[in-house]
Amino acid sequence: MSLWSDFLRHDQRLIHKWTHYFPAYERHFARYVNRPALLIEIGCGEGGSLQLWKRYLGPHAQIVGLDLRPECTTFEERQIAVRIGDQADRAFLDRVLAEFGTPDIVIDDASHIAGPTVAAFRALYPRVDRNGIYVVEDLHTAYWPEFGGGAKREGTFIELAKTLIDEINAPLSRGAVTPTEFTQTTMSMHFYDSLLVFERGHMLPRQALQIGG
Repeated sequence: MSLWSDFLRHDQRLIHKWTHYFPAYERHFARYVNRPALLIEIGCGEGGSLQLWKRYLGPHAQIVGLDLRPECTTFEERQIAVRIGDQADRAFLDRVLAEFGTPDIVIDDASHIAGPTVAAFRALYPRVDRNGIYVVEDLHTAYWPEFGGGAKREGTFIELAKTLIDEINAPLSRGAVTPTEFTQTTMSMHFYDSLLVFERGHMLPRQALQIGG
């Protein structure tokens, strides 16, 4: 059963997801199905997506939800844990990783406000598994003033992402961009409407080969 089909059959806790995200989820998460994996979702909503990830990834997955609301602890069940704290609080995130270990997948579906979203990324991205995935959802809010956004507004996650595009291309920029840790540990960035998926990976020196002829 596909993740989309499972979503349509879901009759437990409420899930609120954009339909066009599902092909991206399956494209990037498929390799973790029925494998030992740790998925951290920042922002628990009504608890339904935690159940969806549990079913999709299978019996070996640990799902951890992070949220500010103490009532979210009622979402806990087998394979699902919930911890209460602020995504912008590095000490809280440190405690979560100390308890559960290195995440394979992080999904930020929390405040959608620029400051906390950027803070969580800065704290967690370097600590995701070296071949893991970091997802930021609902990036349309980076253009909405009520979320601290605006087109080309400094400080939004969209503007940070534009800078990271330069960093991922730094090795062949002829010195125009200085390589960073992000450069060395990121395989790819996948932009979708309102969704950004980072795939980590250790990059070897680039080579342009000519073969045959």
